[in-house]
Amino acid sequence: MANHEIINKVAQSSLITFNLEDYFPAKVGEIDIAQFLDQGLLLREKEYRAALKTIDFKPFNNSVVRIHCSSDAILPAWASILVAAKLGEHKIQCFWAGTESEFYSQYYRWKLSHINWDEFHGKPVIIKGCGNSKIPQDAYIHAVGVLNGIAKKISYGEACSSVPLR
Repeated sequence: MANHEIINKVAQSSLITFNLEDYFPAKVGEIDIAQFLDQGLLLREKEYRAALKTIDFKPFNNSVVRIHCSSDAILPAWASILVAAKLGEHKIQCFWAGTESEFYSQYYRWKLSHINWDEFHGKPVIIKGCGNSKIPQDAYIHAVGVLNGIAKKISYGEACSSVPLR
């Protein structure tokens, strides 16, 4: 019987795997504006500004921050914008998102808009699936939308069992 070498044809192909997990934030922080509310209902500007000045933003370095309010209080528009401005002074990316899933949707919209898609031009691409459950469905939809205009062929899943999309 001849000795047959096992050849990985997937590795030899021009197929490019696009994995949304590669773009998952390394560190996520949270700022809940509810902690600044007087009696859980009212945001007082003077006290709020003073409290924001005392925040140590160093723990948020190299993070993406979710700003939200866990109470049902009605906030003035400037409340979240002021926090975002403070984070921006420290070059920390942030998003207003009521829920964790909204946060990841916004994050991926932003992150995917900053990708150089040139390497996928005219190539067969497989969008890796079945990964981190925090990656929102709309991130996959956004990726397909961009790849539709540039990739030769698009599939979803794993190379051994993919679903052709285009």
